[in-house]
Amino acid sequence: MTAGLSKLQSDAARNIVTKYLKVRAGENAVIESWDHTMPMATAMVDEIRRVGGKTLHIHEDEEAWWRAIDRKQSRLLGRASAPEWAALKAADVYVHFWGPGDTDRIEKMPERTFDEAVAWSSPWYQTARKSGLRGGRVAIGFATEGRAKQWGLDRAQWEESILRAWLTDPVKTAKSAARLYEALSRGKKIRISHSNGTDLEVALAGIVPRLHDGTPHPRDKRYGPNDMLAQIPGGRIDVALDSKIAEGRIHANRRTNIWWYWSDGGKLEFADGRLTSYSFDHGGEEFARRYKNGTAGRDRTGSLAFGLNPAAKDVPNLESVELGCVSLVVGRNRHLNGTNGSNFMNWITLADAEIAIDGTPVIRDGRLL
Repeated sequence: MTAGLSKLQSDAARNIVTKYLKVRAGENAVIESWDHTMPMATAMVDEIRRVGGKTLHIHEDEEAWWRAIDRKQSRLLGRASAPEWAALKAADVYVHFWGPGDTDRIEKMPERTFDEAVAWSSPWYQTARKSGLRGGRVAIGFATEGRAKQWGLDRAQWEESILRAWLTDPVKTAKSAARLYEALSRGKKIRISHSNGTDLEVALAGIVPRLHDGTPHPRDKRYGPNDMLAQIPGGRIDVALDSKIAEGRIHANRRTNIWWYWSDGGKLEFADGRLTSYSFDHGGEEFARRYKNGTAGRDRTGSLAFGLNPAAKDVPNLESVELGCVSLVVGRNRHLNGTNGSNFMNWITLADAEIAIDGTPVIRDGRLL
């Protein structure tokens, strides 16, 4: 264990380096972090060096970033520097910790300003694809002091829960999902039901599902163009839906986190394949705003995500990977080779439901059957 780091922090970082990213001696790794994620970023540096990898740690100072925003330099922030592009092209491995950490302030930012500040994203992925980079975006960056206060959480305990979810083995995750993956590959209709009033029937699009076990998939044609970066911790199967078929209702019992925007208590109702009504206990205004600006397909189902991670039990920001959870995506599914190309994409998550494929139960009470 490294001085200043807990055993859990060191073990979690080691698991990512050895089992998820599989860093080898002599490889070049870039770690990018913010103030609030520095402890785990340094743990990652230690573990990459432990296996003989070479590291470059890029630190974004939170206050300096916000000062640039105050100076109306969001466009400047959205253009990475030449040295950073050079490092990206030379790297084998990349680890990104989400930031900035002032979630209260992010919520108040104009959307245009935020989009300008992260405009580096598209060219970043283009460069990463060309270089064959593999890496991960690490969810612990979302465990901020502001969010903990909003949700009445102890931030230290929240971070510990996320780290424990990092300790899962991607090989075991894939094996545990084999039966569900096969059923989704061959199935036609899915029924989701729960005692909270959920009773929804949707149809699969006949497209091969994608298993996201936490390992990156660079240059793998079975995956999307951005899957050289895995979401860590992993544990999820995504599958595209037939956007023309949906009947019934689904009520969320987990929060939904989309970047820094979040919602709670979502209720969606469908008839004849279309979204006919929606309501939220929190976040409804943002959903409505995005929905209003959505293009064709915004009122159609896009995909389902099934959680596989047994250590992610009701952990904020890990809802979609929690074992037994199902997340319904409304809108775009083109990234899964579906036909829905809407610019709108939102989802809600339900835990402890019963899920049947063509009449055969595959999930019940948070367990894979």
